[in-house]
Amino acid sequence: MMLLSSILLFLGGLRGTEIIIIALVILLLFGGRKIPELMRGLGKGISSFKRGMKDAVDEIDSADDGSDNKAQRK
Repeated sequence: MMLLSSILLFLGGLRGTEIIIIALVILLLFGGRKIPELMRGLGKGISSFKRGMKDAVDEIDSADDGSDNKAQRK
């Protein structure tokens, strides 16, 4: 549900009819078989991005912990 609301906020003031037209155009361009593959790739990309962000935050936190320990030793 949160993903849907995020998408709708991203699209701005589009109404239901306009969203349906966009969905139909996407369906015509990519076909019914390619859309699940595209969504699967999008999901993997998002999860990879989140994992990378978490790793970066963990790395920053561990670097902060290391600098605090060095300051306390002096």
